[in-house]
Amino acid sequence: MDLAFNVKDKPKFGQLIVFAFQQLLAILAATIAVPSIIGNGMSQSAALFGAGVGTIVYLLFTKFKSPVFLGSSFAFIGSMFAAFGGAASAGAGYAGLILGAFFAGLVYVVIAIIVKIAGVSWINKLMPAVVIGPTVSIIGLSLAGNAIGDALTYAKTDAGFVMNTKGWIGFICALVTLFTVMICSVYGKKMAKLIPFIIGIAAGYCVATIFTLIGNATGNAALQIVDWSAFQEMKWIPDFTFMQAYKSFGDITPSYIGTIAVAYIPVAFVVFAEHIADHKNLSSIIGHELLEEPGLHRTLLGDGIGSIAGAFFGGCPNTTYGESVGCVAITGNASVITILATAIICLIASFFAPFVTFLSTIPSCVMGGVCITLYGFIAVSGLKMIQGVDLNKNRNLFVVAAILISGIGGMTLTIGKVTLTEVACALILGIVTNLVLSRKKEEA
Repeated sequence: MDLAFNVKDKPKFGQLIVFAFQQLLAILAATIAVPSIIGNGMSQSAALFGAGVGTIVYLLFTKFKSPVFLGSSFAFIGSMFAAFGGAASAGAGYAGLILGAFFAGLVYVVIAIIVKIAGVSWINKLMPAVVIGPTVSIIGLSLAGNAIGDALTYAKTDAGFVMNTKGWIGFICALVTLFTVMICSVYGKKMAKLIPFIIGIAAGYCVATIFTLIGNATGNAALQIVDWSAFQEMKWIPDFTFMQAYKSFGDITPSYIGTIAVAYIPVAFVVFAEHIADHKNLSSIIGHELLEEPGLHRTLLGDGIGSIAGAFFGGCPNTTYGESVGCVAITGNASVITILATAIICLIASFFAPFVTFLSTIPSCVMGGVCITLYGFIAVSGLKMIQGVDLNKNRNLFVVAAILISGIGGMTLTIGKVTLTEVACALILGIVTNLVLSRKKEEA
């Protein structure tokens, strides 16, 4: 695709700050959601700081050639719960988070060494376009429920989505955000075309604020979309993971270490599959094969060591973000300096509580409108990868069909404490299907 800014391009300083803020908005919701889900006093600001550190580590290992942001990984949520559940104290639980990230990062280091020795040609044979294309699509499609769930967040009931007054108001905010992003991206001139997410979120937030002010004035709770109560509980200094962990290293037992290893190591292999899919997708967007240069061994080292560094500060192992890739695809801004600036802003912002708190007040319905475009672009990017695949051949058709149906159908497998996500299951099934069917000789 045509890029407004290529990987090595350097936007002007003013533009750079705006572009970085847009990347921050794209990754923010997911990055701070993980510590909120885990609880146990985990800090959203610390997670943001850890994501910034992890991203900088990744950029250093990849020689500033791969423009993607690393944020809190949802794949390790079960592992993080296990760390706290098996801990003798809360402090030991925090130590378990750091230890678990070390184990996960070690898996990446080992795989990176193997890749360095064996090369990446085996990966291209194992995962050709007919396999990796639909798998990338599944990454976006598997998140579709999250985007729609956020857009219709106020209409959620146990029976599904039931539209009430607040549900409609939230949906209106989501649609305003969605169409503002699309219109700016398609019809926008110059800067507007490069920052559709900022404009879209601002428009959605303004509409939500108007409804909220009217609701506050009239006492109508159905119109109160924005919740500013978070400002009453601001923490001015991030509660870093290592600050809690060092108090209780004496509570760590050999059996607890074993529990952490079992909880984290297998999941790292699952995330490895998603790592490849994300980088294949990003490669197709920037027109340069990242698995060759800077090389899969470098992206793995950056991801693995970045996860360890991120968890040391924020507790959450990091991973490359599809939201970041989608932002690059939609805006055409692949400048790696933008990613670096985003990471630096995360480091600074984590110490500025009002800023982080303000960002957390962006209604989920507004973020849902944005995510419809972000996740949709990931899905479409995967479909573009199989444009050169001959789907008139049944063997290719069956491979794509197996991946799409298993992924969209939500195939997940739980083996002990390890859960294979729909993306991992779809990829594994696709690889096996392709290997079995590729044994058929080409017809003359």
